[in-house]
Amino acid sequence: MTDTEYLQHAESLLRSVEASCDRINDTSDADIDNQRVGGMITISFSNRSQIIINLQKPLHEVWLATKAGGFHYKFESDWRCTRAGTEFFADLSQHASAQSGMALVFSS
Repeated sequence: MTDTEYLQHAESLLRSVEASCDRINDTSDADIDNQRVGGMITISFSNRSQIIINLQKPLHEVWLATKAGGFHYKFESDWRCTRAGTEFFADLSQHASAQSGMALVFSS
């Protein structure tokens, strides 16, 4: 994958995360805040816990930091965890739900 292809896929992922946060806030009682600075998004929950998603450009990866740990994702046909092979948005939904205490669904 070229640097340009990586950036296209990674930017699409970050835009989807931002759109999911907006959709979740508009359609549920969840109160989540997301802030983007460059290639990093911080998602904050009302209980003050956070999830951080950031781009690792030299490695062509996206990293997800949650209370449960850190996870690295590479793009194949979608973003997959380099250890478990799980899909990024499924993992983000699982960890965000656990941290917020409510069922939250993120999607691409």
